[in-house]
Amino acid sequence: MAHLKPHLPSKQCLVCKRPFSWRKKWRQCWEQVLYCSDRCRRQRKQVNSL
Repeated sequence: MAHLKPHLPSKQCLVCKRPFSWRKKWRQCWEQVLYCSDRCRRQRKQVNSL
């Protein structure tokens, strides 16, 4: 049976409003992560200017 990782924290992306889960590469900076992807991070300026 596969390991499903049921207890990972999650957040909502500020741009697309979709939920995203914790990733190992974010273990040191999870508090500063605001966007689910590089695409959303690049689009943040467009969303903020509206």
